[in-house]
This record gives sequence, structure tokens and C-alpha cells, in this order.
Amino acid sequence: MRNVTFGEILAHTTGTTPERLAYGEDHLQFGHLYLPEGAGPHPVAIVIHGGCWLAEYDLGHISHLAAALAGAGVAAWSLEYRRVGDPGGGWPGTFEDVARGADHLRELADTHPLDPDRVVAIGHSAGGHLALWLGSRAYGASEGSRRSGNPIRLRGVVSLAGITDLGRAVSEEVCGDAAGQLLGGAPARVPERYRRSSPLDLLPLGLPQRLIHGARDEIVPLAMVEDYRAAATRAGDDVRLVVAADAAHFELIAPWSEVWPDVREAVMELLGEEP
Repeated sequence: MRNVTFGEILAHTTGTTPERLAYGEDHLQFGHLYLPEGAGPHPVAIVIHGGCWLAEYDLGHISHLAAALAGAGVAAWSLEYRRVGDPGGGWPGTFEDVARGADHLRELADTHPLDPDRVVAIGHSAGGHLALWLGSRAYGASEGSRRSGNPIRLRGVVSLAGITDLGRAVSEEVCGDAAGQLLGGAPARVPERYRRSSPLDLLPLGLPQRLIHGARDEIVPLAMVEDYRAAATRAGDDVRLVVAADAAHFELIAPWSEVWPDVREAVMELLGEEP
């Protein structure tokens, strides 16, 4: 079986033009808003793209998923953010941007038909890591740095081939040395940064998590996600893992793939919507 490639993702067009909206002053602090048909207010999925947290990969390659969610009745707020290689990217700028962009939904709801009380986060690969981290801001165990400000509350997180353990990502060279670049060093050098940003170290997150992973994924190891699910379950979190037997890494953001119904169902279930 031939798996979906990154080139195939880039070659597809969505036929949809989202609205580009800034959430900050930097040219990379913006998002694309995809609205469903109808008056709303619509439930929202905060969409966080992957690409190993590196500047060379932008939000364009996850546009198909965002457009498909809007077609299913869920508004998609797809975030761009400063990444490794961008001025201000890495630690802590990447995390600050994702948090700020997510919280900006409240302001968008003042001018767009969005329901800020029905929100989930969904991310792919490195974006899956950031989506889980985003969930921890409001729901994690008492940790002042994670509860700073007034973080938008989520009904859950969908992690698609997410990198769930940053320390392991370094030791197993997931995305090469990108995790170390993101945090400015290996775990032995900056352990506090890993403790504050790695989903495994943040458990329990305190909100439902739906993990979807391809059994053929050669970029993010399935074993990492299986171990995370087990640890999250032991910590008391509501976590479910779907392993797609014939999928690799990119099927999970390709709405034309056989995995898409699982992705859509996970989002709808967390939102309390009919799939």
C-alpha cells in the first residue's frame, strides 16, 4: 500500500480561502479562520500545524484538514507561530505564540460567529505536542507557569501523530535534533524547560485526549505514543488511542484518506456534536 506523502499534501488545493487575522504584531503571529456555512455560533477547533517546530514548514500544509473541519460544521482557527529559525522562535517564543493565538479566540468571537465555550485543540506531529501543551495550561496540576493569565478552556485535545515526550524525542532523534533546538538544549542542560513543556512530564493534563497514530509512521514512533497513553491513563486522564493499521504520518491530515473519519469523529465527540 502506498502511503500519503508530504509532497502529495502540498500538491492538493482546498478550494477554500480562509480569512487571515493577526493575533500579535509579528508577521508570523496570525491565523487562518475557516468558517462553516450557517449563522452559528460555531464550535471551534484550534488547529496547530507540525513540521518539527522548524521555520521551513508553515501552516499551509494543514489547510486541507482545517477546510474539511469547516465543511463538517466546525470553525477552524489555524495558527501560525514563530518557529525554530525564526527571530523569537523556540523557547519561549513558540509557546507564547501558540498560547496567545489560542486565547485570541475570545476576541474573534466578538466579531465572528464563534462559540468560545465549545473549543478543542487539534495538532499534527510537533503541532500535536503543542496542542497537548496548550491543554495543560488550563487543566494541568497546580503549576503557576502553566496557569498564567486567563487561558482559554478546551473541551479536549486531538493529537495526530503527536510528539508526546520531548526528552525521548531528543534521545531517539525524532525530527533529528529539533526538540533540543526548540528548548535550547538537551534535557540534562535545561531540565526545567522539558518539565514545563513535555506532555509526558505535564501529566495529568486533566482533560480528555484523543490520540490517533499510524502504525506505519516512520517519523514519530508509535511506541512513544503508546507509552504516553499508558502513563496518562495511570495519572487519571481520559485518554484513548486509535492506531490506523495502514497509515503512516501524513494520512492523518489528509481528509481524502481512510483515517479522516476517525479524526472527524474524535473532534465531534469532544465537542459533543453529532459526527
